[in-house]
Amino acid sequence: MSIFENKTLLITGGTGSFGNAVLDRFLDTDIKQIRIFSRDEKKQDDMRHEYQAKYPEVSDRIKFYIGDVRDIRSVRNAMYGVDYVFHAAALKQVPSCEFFPVEAVRTNVFGTENVLTAAIEAGIKKVICLSTDKAAYPVNAMGTSKAMMEKVIVAKSRTVPPDETSICCTRYGNVLCSRGSVVPLWIEQIKAGNPITITEPFMTRFVMSLEEAIELVIFAFQNADSGDIMVQKAPACTIEVLAQAVKELFYSEDEIKVIGIRHGEKMYETLLTNEECANAIDLGNFYRVPCDKRDLNYDKYFKDGDIERNKLTEFNSNNTDLLTVEQVKTKLMELSYIREERFKVLENR
Repeated sequence: MSIFENKTLLITGGTGSFGNAVLDRFLDTDIKQIRIFSRDEKKQDDMRHEYQAKYPEVSDRIKFYIGDVRDIRSVRNAMYGVDYVFHAAALKQVPSCEFFPVEAVRTNVFGTENVLTAAIEAGIKKVICLSTDKAAYPVNAMGTSKAMMEKVIVAKSRTVPPDETSICCTRYGNVLCSRGSVVPLWIEQIKAGNPITITEPFMTRFVMSLEEAIELVIFAFQNADSGDIMVQKAPACTIEVLAQAVKELFYSEDEIKVIGIRHGEKMYETLLTNEECANAIDLGNFYRVPCDKRDLNYDKYFKDGDIERNKLTEFNSNNTDLLTVEQVKTKLMELSYIREERFKVLENR
């Protein structure tokens, strides 16, 4: 028996890497239905055929809804009869958001507002929204739009009793081999006999697998209160270490070529800010950032004050555990994508 026994789950942006991972995790359980909501009919058709082949006995549990989170009418159409929502729809590419920041706002901010409004109207029991480390101390349009998304989530959670609709957020770092991430690009460069291109060798990034991202979402689903932001304590590595690990796994003798930092990139990412540390709760493998329950009646806070503060400090990709090349290779080999691509390369040697 799973936590979704006889329940209907809606995944916005469900044709992406996260949606595929959720299907692989839960489709062949006692879940009633998983709805995939996205705007790309080609990706939906590809996914439909893939899962008909992969899970022929239960593929009819997947229902596909064409729509866009920017259009609340299409979101409402998908919400009827849903118990839970995983909100993964977003514009995620840093450079493209830098050039088209208003588009990032329309999807990441207004789109999230639409999803939450429709969920509350439909009486959805729980909504888990997916955020990113780039929302902490944002310096680019993608991170800024995600930071505003988090503000919308927390503010919206205050407008509805949690026993009616509980709304919370997860924040995590780079997911290895997810769509648009750098490792698949490097593998294609190696296959073509080209050098691996990296932006800045000493840049650090959190690293986690899709399975670990799913674990964070499930942990939030089971443990978060409405308005919480849940953060997973992830390890990190330098871009140079990650590239060297990929190079060694795929037996590449080509050089690593430094091309310089792209538009909007940071040297390191943050998952928990110093300001959030004041109220954050250490849960072992996770941090919980509870919603600020104060209202706009500021007078009483000036009079009473609050001198208590946690001893936690900022959690970023420079002060977390930094993985070695061998540790990164081990982590990469846990991924089926890496094992399959490595086998193809070895076959052609």
